[in-house]
Amino acid sequence: MNALPRATDLFVIGGGPAGLAAAIAARRRGLDVTLADCSVPPIDKACGEGIMPDGLAAARSLGLDLSDTGGHSFDGIRFVHGETSVEARFPNGQGLGLRRTGLHSLMVDHAIQAGVKLSWGVRISGISPEGVIAGDRLVRARWIAGADGGHSPVRRWAGLDACHHESHRFGFRRHYRVAPWSEFMEVHWGESCQLYITPVSSGEVCVVLITSDQHQRLDDALPQFPQVQRRLAHGAATNLQRGGVTASRRLKSVCRGNVALVGDASGSVDAITGEGLCLLFQQSVALASALEKGDLAGYQAEHRRIGRHPEFMADMMLLLDQRRRLRSRTLRALAREPGLFAKLLAMHTVRFSAANLITSGLSLGWRMLTL
Repeated sequence: MNALPRATDLFVIGGGPAGLAAAIAARRRGLDVTLADCSVPPIDKACGEGIMPDGLAAARSLGLDLSDTGGHSFDGIRFVHGETSVEARFPNGQGLGLRRTGLHSLMVDHAIQAGVKLSWGVRISGISPEGVIAGDRLVRARWIAGADGGHSPVRRWAGLDACHHESHRFGFRRHYRVAPWSEFMEVHWGESCQLYITPVSSGEVCVVLITSDQHQRLDDALPQFPQVQRRLAHGAATNLQRGGVTASRRLKSVCRGNVALVGDASGSVDAITGEGLCLLFQQSVALASALEKGDLAGYQAEHRRIGRHPEFMADMMLLLDQRRRLRSRTLRALAREPGLFAKLLAMHTVRFSAANLITSGLSLGWRMLTL
């Protein structure tokens, strides 16, 4: 805990993973950085707690090695729809299931080691061209980073709320004391909802419901997934259900003047992609580079480039969520040709070329027509 300084190069508002990543990246570029949040660590959030291989690589670019954190690795993704299932391994390493609080504590420690000034339990009441209004005084800042989540006040204060697109779904998370039964992260498809099963230790799994129905909860949805329900019956829930909103939001701009947005404050993709952490790590590196150069225009362009692929994948997966017959035919086609699912997973985790997209799309379309 640090007292707020009189002035700083960069003031980061928000102490979740996005704010910590932005602060760490800026310190690595030599900036003096202050971070403040009204909460006190560890800060939790309802999320799937699975980090894809590209997310782990993005974390390493910040000096964060998550391999020895006590989490649980997984080798790939399995889709399950009724009696149909298809799976594939990642082509670029393993993913990692890690409790959100564990990740946050690790990042706080890393930020301290990097020399970030951390101020917890501090309420930010506004911003100005000169800096940040923290409590009852002004902290002068050359740059301000808004990392204060999907309902970002910084975004509103900076006049950056304008969107190209916005939609919402709802997520609910609970942990169960059950040994992981699969070497994969599993996505179980139901009626307008999905269950995500992520191993987070040798004796615990994270279960997340993502739904379009704001009134639906895990206990309501589990009967749709009898395989999962039977497995969870062998273990007790280890915590209360935690909920949140998962948004698809594309902002027209993520910076104005000396203010830049990062993480969910800067727009987001639906949690169905599993790309949230990877995005914020990559955005933080891009923001630090722009700040070092003294020009946020480059961050605007790079932020758009970073988000293009996850936005495309989210649109495709949400289409399956909304169209039951299309979802059923697609997953049956993939089950009949698992090599095609492996190609699609590689496109998701390693990024795709236009040629690969067209070829895989044609192959999938042909397989669906021949069912």
